[in-house]
Parts: sequence; C-alpha cells; structure tokens
Amino acid sequence: MAIRNAAKALIVDDDGKILLIKYKNSIGEIYYGLPNGAIYYDLPGGGQNQYETLEEAVKRECLEETGYLVNVGRLAAVYEEISENAKYRLEWEDYTHKIYFVFICRLADTDVKKSAEKDFDMLEAEWVKIEDVANILLYPNIIKLKLDLILKSESTLYLGWGKV
Repeated sequence: MAIRNAAKALIVDDDGKILLIKYKNSIGEIYYGLPNGAIYYDLPGGGQNQYETLEEAVKRECLEETGYLVNVGRLAAVYEEISENAKYRLEWEDYTHKIYFVFICRLADTDVKKSAEKDFDMLEAEWVKIEDVANILLYPNIIKLKLDLILKSESTLYLGWGKV
C-alpha cells in the first residue's frame, strides 16, 4: 500500500461561491458510511502523478474535473486521511491512505473548457454559496468544519488526521 498525495483546490469566486464536485455514491457504505445514491461533495482535485508537482496536479485535475483553468495560490491546508474499513482497503487499496494538500485557487479565466474526464461517481462541478456548505455533505468533513478558518488564514494549516 502506498500513501497517495491528493492536490485539492479551494476555488472561490467574487460572489462568495465555492466550486465543488458533486458525487452520487454507488459503492455502498464502505466509504464514509454513505448508502447507495447518497449525494456528497468534494473539492476539485485528485492524485498527484509521479514527476508532477502538486501545483501541476491541482491545475490538471481542476481542468479535467471542472473544465476551468486555475491559477494556484498559497498552500492553505494539509490533512491526512486513513481508512479503517477492511473491505474498502481490499477493493481500493491505493486510496486508503491519503494526504490532502489544499491550495487556494482562482479562475484563470471564466471560459469553461470541456472536462477531459469525470471521476468515479462524479455527477458535475457545482458552484455552492460558502454559507450553504454547512448544509451539504462535504468530504473530508474537516474541510467543511474548518472552511472559514482555511479561507481567512494567511498561513498553511495542518488539520491533523482522521479515520474513515
């Protein structure tokens, strides 16, 4: 089992909305304990490829998932997630231990390109009002809980680690 780096983007527009990726769970309760069909959200971004910087990874992933080109700003937060679910560990071994690197990003332009690929269970990219984030399932949950602090802080925050 390897530790997977995930480069994630916090993309906020001038209207106080954040760009999130909307998913519909299809793998049952083995991940986050959600039933099939449950809707949840995640930040745009994903796994870092070998020989790719974190900044390159977040740019690539944002374009693939959202269709937007982004300018990468400061590293805002770091978080570690470890799955304890034995079934998930068997079926999705490469995704059971992740370190999230969360960057504050801005749109490079407002033209949406065609997204190159969708992640597993991904429905669409969706702009959500920051104040509405409290009312949705956003994973990892620590991002939801600390969103205001992450956005306002001028330094990189270590958010600790959590078990899934």
